[in-house]
Amino acid sequence: MSKTMKQWQMNGLGVDRLALVEADIPQPGPGEVLVRVAAVSLNYRDKMVIETGMGYPLSFPQVPGSDMAGTVVATGDGVTRVQPGSRVISAFWTHWFDGKAPDVNGPALGGPAPGVLAQYIVLPQALLVAAPHTLSDIEASTLTCAALTAWFGLIEEGGLRAGQTVLVQGTGGVALFGAQIALAHGAEVIITSSSEAKLEKAGALGIQHGVLRTEGWVQRVLELTGGRGVDQLIALGGSDLGEAIDTLAQGGRASVIGLLGGPQFSASIVPFLQRRLTIQGIGVGHRRALEDLVRAIDLNGIRPVIDAEYGIEDLPAALAHVSRGAFGKVVLRLDN
Repeated sequence: MSKTMKQWQMNGLGVDRLALVEADIPQPGPGEVLVRVAAVSLNYRDKMVIETGMGYPLSFPQVPGSDMAGTVVATGDGVTRVQPGSRVISAFWTHWFDGKAPDVNGPALGGPAPGVLAQYIVLPQALLVAAPHTLSDIEASTLTCAALTAWFGLIEEGGLRAGQTVLVQGTGGVALFGAQIALAHGAEVIITSSSEAKLEKAGALGIQHGVLRTEGWVQRVLELTGGRGVDQLIALGGSDLGEAIDTLAQGGRASVIGLLGGPQFSASIVPFLQRRLTIQGIGVGHRRALEDLVRAIDLNGIRPVIDAEYGIEDLPAALAHVSRGAFGKVVLRLDN
């Protein structure tokens, strides 16, 4: 094995401050694991960290990226969770393994903790989860953030049941994973998009209803439910959240999963009181839920939707693809 590797580093804020460098391959200490990274899936959060820092106390050079799949190469003393040859994926939070989050501002991989955009990384064994045996490394790399966010909102916190109706906004990674997870649990799914072409693609995944995001879209969603509304909503957040809340049924629940629509929203409190609605913020999820998700992926045959794959040298182009809006996930191959 070579003694050096390729690694992406941030030397400041902005895509123009990214550099692909040669770095020494790290070695695992006690309780640590050396992983050969095969694939890294990009999230909108990665773009924001690279461009703005998101207010994190970053230490430059900072390695970005949080979601990876790879193979264990070596282990330090005391490692019991994995062994050389194990296929693994990364957990997102460095401190949250089960239960309620101990610190919502705690470190996550890729910012402020060191990230995974390198051909080899060393992580504590507690941050590794066995990869699904039914997925390739490219597919498995997409689970850490996007898939777990959808799972945590709908299943871990939402308690989704067969026969319920779920509305997902958009056709990005979290939305499509939410739709696939809901379908696997026997729910009816409605998806919205401003693109007719993307709605056609969503229909090919088995999603029952597509609604074009034009004036009157809320009424069309209500019509599809016979006027009752939806039981659960995966909301992108921001200015249109107040409008999306009008689609919720009595006792409905909205999982707010990001900032794509901006950080602010306003809405009347009356619907919350009259229809006993719940809004929950979802900040990805803990390791135990990721392990549950992996089992569900294998049992239900869920296949992540990959919009595009890029080589390790093409991170700026991959980030531009994320900015344009992907149908599903954008992934970098690091094993080339």
